[in-house]
Amino acid sequence: MEVGVGIIGLGNVGSGTLQILTENARSIEEKLGFPLRVKVVCSRSVHKKSLALDGAVLLTTDWRDVVADPEVDIVAELVGGTGVAAEIIQESFTRHKSVVTANKELMAARGPELWQTAIAAGVNLAMEASVAGGIPIHSVLREGIAGDRVTGLFGILNGTSNFILTEIERSNASFDSVLSEAQRLGYAEADPSADVDGLDARAKLAILAALAFGEKLTPADIFAEGIRRILPVDFEYAHQLRHTIRLLCSARQSANGLLLSVRPSLIPFSAILSKVTGAYNAIWVQGLYGEDTFYHGRGAGARPTGVAVVSDLMKVAREIRFGSPDRVSPFAHERLGEYRPLPITEFESPYYLRFRVEDRPGIIADLAGILARHQISLDAVLQLPTENWRDLPFVITTVPAREQAIREAVSEMKHAAYLLESPLAMPMERGF
Repeated sequence: MEVGVGIIGLGNVGSGTLQILTENARSIEEKLGFPLRVKVVCSRSVHKKSLALDGAVLLTTDWRDVVADPEVDIVAELVGGTGVAAEIIQESFTRHKSVVTANKELMAARGPELWQTAIAAGVNLAMEASVAGGIPIHSVLREGIAGDRVTGLFGILNGTSNFILTEIERSNASFDSVLSEAQRLGYAEADPSADVDGLDARAKLAILAALAFGEKLTPADIFAEGIRRILPVDFEYAHQLRHTIRLLCSARQSANGLLLSVRPSLIPFSAILSKVTGAYNAIWVQGLYGEDTFYHGRGAGARPTGVAVVSDLMKVAREIRFGSPDRVSPFAHERLGEYRPLPITEFESPYYLRFRVEDRPGIIADLAGILARHQISLDAVLQLPTENWRDLPFVITTVPAREQAIREAVSEMKHAAYLLESPLAMPMERGF
């Protein structure tokens, strides 16, 4: 007996999913022991597309046709966003249909609530493709290392930002010129804010942290800072310090609670995350018993993410075909705790402080005095040769200090007349 699938959305992910379901149908059937058939495809432009379809498939522009079709057992919601997508999922549950989604925004904001609705309806909700499309990190946290206790999770979860940073590092080009290249190549949207301001990565981290630590988290719980201020000279100074710069997603379990952040950070060359380049994603998980594990692969793209969607479709189809009373929550825990993470101001680390100044005597002494007033000690001062004394970049690194103290010091510094812009502060990661 076949299991019927309805696909809503034919963007990159939807198109990749449909291609895999069609071209790889024989292999999928051999693995399942029964066919997984596409019954309905929905997109606003579906009638303008040239689709390679297997058998009779209904094409529609109305998602309600998919959800209402009696031959559809699983709905693949691949439109994204938190508006119509939520309606699609709710209506699917009302009609007792399981849902597979790649929707990170909606799962980060309302995933646990939707899961409870699915349970009440006796259906399933699967979301492997919502984070790091080509890496099965959900399955790893939910089942693969379920016996461990995660103590830390660090990741590069946005391929666009990673491409931009590694291109700045490689070519010494400006942020704006590399962003334009990323848009030309299709890595970045016309409005790149979600990627370069850390919002996309923040939604993904909210999902992974819920899986890893069993706490109900929303993106608003996570401090996020983007990469717009990173200059080529920052990589020159980072290299002098034997580090590179990446947009790092971080979740750390401390004695006092959970610390979460998405921000550009200096990562030592010795750390495996420093080797992640281009549009790739990676996640490093620290376990109390199993210690370190590392996962690396394509974080986006039609086919890598499509593989994750199809794998979820196969898992849910098996349940429909054979039954699965002991279903594993997509959030890895029977019930998520109600939890507020620690404020980022509690974080402690050495810091990299980059200044751009109009050079004059006494600047270092003045800045050192401000740091001293906030109980922050200097570790080193770095200044590369330059002939432009009207725009002189240099760096101060500190010994480990609390984020709160760094923020207060930077707030005091930014009013100095010799500064061309507010100081840039980035943590220098330790223990990698």
